[in-house]
Amino acid sequence: MTHGIGGSSADEQLSGLAPWPKATAIGLEERVARIARARELMAEIGADALIIGAGPSLRFFTGVAWNATERLVALVLPRTGPLKMICPRFELGSLQAALLVEAELLLWEEHESPYTLTTQALADLGAQSLAIDPALPFFVFNGLRQAAPDLALLDGAPVVDGCRSIKSLAELALMSQAKAMTLEVHRRAARILAPGITTAEVRRFIDQAHRALGADDGSSFCAVQFGVASAYPHGLPGEQRLAQDDLVLIDTGCRVQGYNSDITRTYVFGQATPEQARVWEIEKRAQAAAFAAVKPGIPCEEIDAVARRVLAAEGFSPDYDLPGLPHRTGHGIGLSIHEAPYLVRGDKTPLAPGMCFSNEPMIVIPETFGVRLEDHFHVTQDGAAWFTEPQDSLDAPFGRQA
Repeated sequence: MTHGIGGSSADEQLSGLAPWPKATAIGLEERVARIARARELMAEIGADALIIGAGPSLRFFTGVAWNATERLVALVLPRTGPLKMICPRFELGSLQAALLVEAELLLWEEHESPYTLTTQALADLGAQSLAIDPALPFFVFNGLRQAAPDLALLDGAPVVDGCRSIKSLAELALMSQAKAMTLEVHRRAARILAPGITTAEVRRFIDQAHRALGADDGSSFCAVQFGVASAYPHGLPGEQRLAQDDLVLIDTGCRVQGYNSDITRTYVFGQATPEQARVWEIEKRAQAAAFAAVKPGIPCEEIDAVARRVLAAEGFSPDYDLPGLPHRTGHGIGLSIHEAPYLVRGDKTPLAPGMCFSNEPMIVIPETFGVRLEDHFHVTQDGAAWFTEPQDSLDAPFGRQA
């Protein structure tokens, strides 16, 4: 039998939660340094300016935590000179309340073209080339292209990813808090399991628990999979009810001041079969081997290759065929839950101190079960450091005292 699974209720587990003190927010000095770094990278690619649309990168540079809509809200970051914010006029008050850096505000009315306004601002700067935020919607790219056909449009990924992929100490602290919250929620979610409980009930508890701890908006996502549903990396449609000896896979996360957690635990409600125990142990070794291989300068793809070599030695596919690992070993994480670079074949980005990744070399046995252990690490000067300690065992997923 597993330890720390079942034996409690949602009400009992929620009653023991209170908001955690928040880690220190990102300050103005750090945002100014980010802008300076972006300008250095713009010079390397020959960009006179960079445009960043609403979304995580806009929040990264300006503090404006808006999602993209059909209306253009964007930062124009010139290589020299003041920042410019493009925004609908009716959003002025909201923008001023959210904007944490100095910028000239360029406003457009509903009947006006924001692309004409943007390209005129670029012309006033004398810009002949514009780096494009890799997350900018195509309709914005197309609008700029039509408004200024002679403007050279460049891939802004080297600038945006170059800035966002290396986390500061303040970012690491925010991510550490988000991940610690989610691990605590995982521990408590395991305690509420009982025969007949539905995946919806578990998801609801996980969201309530994240909110109780003070996460930005409850769960940023939550996947709860019982039994055969665990053999599908992102689950199956519909609800399941927990039965005795079902394998349980829960993958969830939250945000703290925009920074993400994303942790998966796999265990059994009851008694594991010998095959489940065998596969769990292989998964554990693959995750550990990937972590141990991390060193600055190593290409991202090598970490994926290391995990696959562990699986191949046990008879699983070295590629994406099943049974085996059907997806990449890990993804970058920060203000986006999935962001560059990636631990996957073909990504030759050298690991560097401050980069943050998931480590999740899932093993899928088709139509039977799957095991995914997912924790996150950040690259250090001489290796890697876990944000959260990985699951130690199958029968005591949260320790013997859980």
